[in-house]
Amino acid sequence: MSALEEFVVTCSGTESVERNAFKALAALRILELWKNKLRRIPSLLPANLEVLKLGDNLINVLNESDFEGLKKLRVLDIQNNLILALSSSSLSSLSGLQSLILDGNNMESVSGPLSLLNLKYLSMENNKLQFFPESFFTALHNLLFLNLNGNLLTKAPSDLPRSLLSLMLERNQLKMLRSEDMKQLANLSELCLSENQLSSVNGAQFLSGLTRLELSGNKLQTIPVNLPATLQKIDFSNNQIGKIKAPDFQNLQDLKHLFLDNNVVKMFEDGALQRCTVLSNLALEQNLLSSIPLRHLYLEGNPWNCTCDLFRTRRVLTAKGTDVKGGQCSAPIESKGENWMSSKRILNLCIHDHLYTDEEGKEIRKKANADNPSSLRVDTDDYYDYETD
Repeated sequence: MSALEEFVVTCSGTESVERNAFKALAALRILELWKNKLRRIPSLLPANLEVLKLGDNLINVLNESDFEGLKKLRVLDIQNNLILALSSSSLSSLSGLQSLILDGNNMESVSGPLSLLNLKYLSMENNKLQFFPESFFTALHNLLFLNLNGNLLTKAPSDLPRSLLSLMLERNQLKMLRSEDMKQLANLSELCLSENQLSSVNGAQFLSGLTRLELSGNKLQTIPVNLPATLQKIDFSNNQIGKIKAPDFQNLQDLKHLFLDNNVVKMFEDGALQRCTVLSNLALEQNLLSSIPLRHLYLEGNPWNCTCDLFRTRRVLTAKGTDVKGGQCSAPIESKGENWMSSKRILNLCIHDHLYTDEEGKEIRKKANADNPSSLRVDTDDYYDYETD
């Protein structure tokens, strides 16, 4: 037993562990005792322990003595217990800790600062925290991921470390985001603020590395200004946004996914998405739009299957006045390499397949021989035929 490196006892109903139960297991690196009925941290744990998982027990307090000598501990998971308060001193001996999970404890208060210099991952989701004391996060110079979803926070914590890559504050009670909350977070890659009470978001211009912004389920009436040019995904769904203005997304050339569904959008100004040249997903369900907002659609660099179904979709877009810029066909094999907007052979094939009326077919043949076939416009009734992968 002295050479044992991993010990796992789960769902066994264990209520207590004898004081010296693990003392002889000098080589033990991983100890998992989750889903039992433990009321305290086991004592005299081996110094070589690297992973300690005690989730889903009945532990209600953390003492500094519980973790004495555990300088090699990298992962501490105490989620879904009964810990109502956290004192930073109780964890002070864990100098090598990299991951700390305290989700689902109904925790109401914390004291700090938290002095865990090697901590990279901190999750305190689904507690009852209303605020963090000043400087609580200041010493966490290597923290990359912070999850505070599902608490009672009314403002973002101050003094967050510059090292952060991911900040999750969903399902809180935030009413505004201030510039001073964001100005030190230039390295942040994802910011998740869904299901709060935000009516404004300030300081986005400081987030120069942001690629993902989640703001669904808030009270926004306009698109936040100065959004970072690095954004690839934005979710503004389930807000109160009524108008999309031309400058709103003008600098977002990397934007791929934009969700504006379940708002009250009545108007989409011309050119609002003109510079979003790689946009692939645009959600506009459940708004008040009376026409398609797209004026320019850029579709290069995709593996197009150039069947007549694709030309039906093009037909709808061009009839709405959308300028469609297409790419090269990947399939079927006989069309590979041809431009799906200008290929005379594919156009003629779809005419013979009765995609167009005789009069429309004649007009298409004329335009297919013109110098600029990609400017094709067809007047027709609406025809909707969507295919999704």
